[in-house]
Amino acid sequence: MFSLALSTLRHRRAAFAGAFVALFCAAALVTACGMLMDTGLRGKVSPERYAGTPVVVAGDPQSHFLKDKGDGEFKRKSKPNTARAWIPEATAARLRAVPGVRSIVTEVSFPVMVPGAGAVEGHGWESAALTPFTLKAGRAPAAPDEIVVDASAGRPVGAKINVLTSLGAGTYRVVGVTAQRLDNQTVMFFAGAEARRLAGHPGKVSAIGVWPANADATAATATAVRNAVRESGATVQTGKDRGRVEFLGSDSGRVKLISMGAALGGTSLVVALLAVVGTFGLAIQQREREMALLRAIAATPRQLRQMIGKEALLVGLGATIPGAVTGLLLGSWLHGAFADLDAIPANLPLVVGPFAPIVAVTVTVAAAWLAARISARRVARLRPVEALGEAALAPARTPWLRVVAGVVVFAGAVVLTFVLRGIHTEAGSGPLTPLTALLYATSIGLLGPVLARVTVGLVALPLRMAGGVGGLAAANLRTGARRLAAVITPLTLMIALASTLLFAQTTVKGAADSQAQAGNVADFILGPAVPAPAAESVRRVPGVRAVTEILHSRVRSTNSPYSVQGVTPAGLNHTMDLDVRSGSLAEFGDGTMAVRENLGLKVGDKKSFSMADGTPVTLRVVAVYKRGLGFGDFTLPHALVAAHVDVPMGTVLVSAPSVSRDALSKATAAFPGLNVQERATAPDKADGGTAVNYLSLALIVAFAAISMVNTLAMAIAGRVREIALLRLAGATKRQVLRTLGLETWAVALIAAVLGTAIALVTLTAFSTGMTGSATPHIPLAGYAAIIAGSALLALLATTVPARAALRAAPAGVIAARE
Repeated sequence: MFSLALSTLRHRRAAFAGAFVALFCAAALVTACGMLMDTGLRGKVSPERYAGTPVVVAGDPQSHFLKDKGDGEFKRKSKPNTARAWIPEATAARLRAVPGVRSIVTEVSFPVMVPGAGAVEGHGWESAALTPFTLKAGRAPAAPDEIVVDASAGRPVGAKINVLTSLGAGTYRVVGVTAQRLDNQTVMFFAGAEARRLAGHPGKVSAIGVWPANADATAATATAVRNAVRESGATVQTGKDRGRVEFLGSDSGRVKLISMGAALGGTSLVVALLAVVGTFGLAIQQREREMALLRAIAATPRQLRQMIGKEALLVGLGATIPGAVTGLLLGSWLHGAFADLDAIPANLPLVVGPFAPIVAVTVTVAAAWLAARISARRVARLRPVEALGEAALAPARTPWLRVVAGVVVFAGAVVLTFVLRGIHTEAGSGPLTPLTALLYATSIGLLGPVLARVTVGLVALPLRMAGGVGGLAAANLRTGARRLAAVITPLTLMIALASTLLFAQTTVKGAADSQAQAGNVADFILGPAVPAPAAESVRRVPGVRAVTEILHSRVRSTNSPYSVQGVTPAGLNHTMDLDVRSGSLAEFGDGTMAVRENLGLKVGDKKSFSMADGTPVTLRVVAVYKRGLGFGDFTLPHALVAAHVDVPMGTVLVSAPSVSRDALSKATAAFPGLNVQERATAPDKADGGTAVNYLSLALIVAFAAISMVNTLAMAIAGRVREIALLRLAGATKRQVLRTLGLETWAVALIAAVLGTAIALVTLTAFSTGMTGSATPHIPLAGYAAIIAGSALLALLATTVPARAALRAAPAGVIAARE
């Protein structure tokens, strides 16, 4: 059978070219996604500031939960924090008494805003030994207004620098410059007492460096240190794990890579399976005469299935191995793109190993084999005489098993649609939305021949009435329903996926912008990073009615993360309208919270969760509001959020109808880098993931587009004899191209209607659950671009191979063996 399969591949290269392209692209994309997941699972960030410290003691970078499994047992879950956890400074004294410890160095870290330079990490000079940093010029800071800058600052000894911290503005004199600089962070050293004051965590430190008495006994010393801090909540890190507590975003970046790789890879696999089934199905349709002849000369159904399966294996191996190699390059590019978009830390290295390519080749070849066996099932089961009849005339009916499968998948998509209507969080609706659209598209693929016969009749009617070339196109459409079904499916899939994924983003963003705009009733916005003294300065301006400080953060409970805003309670009704539906914000303050509707919480409930640094809290709900997309899932007291974030500086809303902008600017003139704007929009609530989502969307849609172009090109390549016959019958090249063009426009119209229907149903359910409105936000320009782009791609995929077929002499094509 392998020799027969090889012979078939040699003589039918064009028939298998489409499957080769689909499998190549699938293997490349699955490999790239596998590399992202592998990096998330095994990647580690190397330490920089802690490079010279053998053992680092720091707060736990993760929050831990016990999740009830429902059978009386609990499962321990750990999720990365988004803020640094601090530990008691008294821990250092305990560690000094641990046997085998030679020395201890404590560290405090805090954000410093430098106009023109952005964010800088501030530290006390004593922690310079952790790297270690040494002085190239000057001396160590001693007075409260003295600092040491690193070699990247470009500031000489004696220069003065204005800085902004959470305690306000200050001017510091450079008294030293380090000889070292770090690749991924800029640091600034203050005198020890000043650093502790600016850090704002009295009696606590961010990390403790430990040096063993014997350099060869690091592991033993680390074990002894772990035993000493076991009940304190601190963690002990050595080796590359020191990077986890130095770069707090490394753990969350790894989780993002796993989730993004899984979501993108899973969607790609489903799209790949649909594409491969379509291309193999079309290739087998074009070989039905050959299959019928093999059946007529006593080939058994099993032999046919084995031959087609081996052909699929050979094509799969030939396509997926170079595809997997290409996927290594794609994965590297994706990793760099995600780092550029700040979705992952730039210093989280890509893990390149055999796992991703092996898995990609295995699953893609398996998909090819399965697709080929499914596609060959009908022809292989026919009796020899029936097989010849089937090859001579396309069957009038679709196999009942395929119809039943299509109905079942469609029913599953309907069920998911109703489930999607009841999901109100992005974590839940995110993976379910594309899955719903994919199920609808899969049902279209299974029911394709039936739908093609129904829809083609409607589209062909005006063409037939036009006569001439239109009549010929109508006749081709009516007689080629099976072929059209194979072409309609990938085009429908492309339109449905592109519309669903793109407009799910615009629906949420549009609703969030609308809610934020309606809910912001302040007169001015002050930002971008406002310290508490600046807000107090604005409060003292005559005529100012209310000043609301805002901090955005994220918290996590056992089952879900939540976006939160921390706001100062006084005068909140003058600056922000959350559209409260039950309860009252009059009781909002310490120990209480307000929540958005549809989270399963009501007034009087108590909710427990972990703050951004992992600190557990329990608050009582005093109000439920509607505008959660614009302002966050939870609204918490500002002081609570500020105590548990790394940068306790955010935007400020000001209600001052009788005060001028100049008066507020004058009040904040002492704080560099602050801007006062008249209210135009609500304060930004950036999610940072929109660009990443669009990049993932582009990859999936590009794959669907390649599959669509591939299938169309295969369909035209299988009609070269038909095209030659038309030329011999007197049709001009222009008439043939116009006929094929009309057929393509008809197919594009059918696919546009089906794809739009899938997207509209899915987006309506998504919008109902996420925004409370059954009307998704669909920009007409974006929708028109998707439809026009799909139609033009389809026309291009038809015209190019058709022109190539028309260049051959018609008589030669007819005389050539099939």
